Amino acid sequence: MEEICQDSLPFAPWMHPATRRLPGIQPLDMGDWLVRDEAFAAQMALRDRLLEERREDVFRALPEALTAAEELLELILSRLDDGYRRDGRRITRPDGVTVDLEGDHPLIVAASLVQEDLCLLDQNGGAGEHILTGAVLCFPASWTLAQKIGHPMTRIHVPVEEYTDNMAARVQRLFDALHVDRPLWRANALLYHDPSLYQPRREDDRRQAPKGRANYLRSERQSLLRLPQTRAVVFSIHTWVVPWARLSDEQRAGLDIHPVETAGQGA
Repeated sequence: MEEICQDSLPFAPWMHPATRRLPGIQPLDMGDWLVRDEAFAAQMALRDRLLEERREDVFRALPEALTAAEELLELILSRLDDGYRRDGRRITRPDGVTVDLEGDHPLIVAASLVQEDLCLLDQNGGAGEHILTGAVLCFPASWTLAQKIGHPMTRIHVPVEEYTDNMAARVQRLFDALHVDRPLWRANALLYHDPSLYQPRREDDRRQAPKGRANYLRSERQSLLRLPQTRAVVFSIHTWVVPWARLSDEQRAGLDIHPVETAGQGA
């Protein structure tokens, strides 16, 4: 187990009625889209290592994702904070690591700059469900990229029990109505004994509920935004892993009243 944890959980979705109910979608201020927290250096070092050592496991992209990946990279470059330094085609991150902007697939370059995992979804011919066309997924919460790439949303969420036909229809309507200037976010919460960020799991290998009190709470802030040119949807995931003892007293008490997910994929 590799423990990369944050000092606290800034937002507890189970504490708020609007985010407690699925899907718990809320408007996103683009100024809050990319988060750089105290785990930045450690999370980025892990992502760099996974991309080098397990590239086929954490990166997949269909050919049709290239243009959207280029657009996403440009958007991210326009929103980097003052902790980054650019020198021509090279950017030095706040942790001192330099990234070559032309050194790899643009989706990998984009994910090498920010803490978020990045997924691209698009519609086949502009109709039907959105399909996962590309992703850098280094911090999966019990799912496997190889089983999801190239598939529509309903297939992606196998075997999530909460993702019923009704939920699938609601999510697709949400995707269809997603405006460039109105991004969205939601958050989940999962209990784990293992703090490792990289926890892939195949669909036929269901995660069991932790026995006894879990040692860690894992929360993903999942953001949705539409790119203006390609119209692809960006699904970004910022992950917090917080030891039980670092949750506030109020957050721990709230979990007794509103238990969070303890099994399943948590997608």
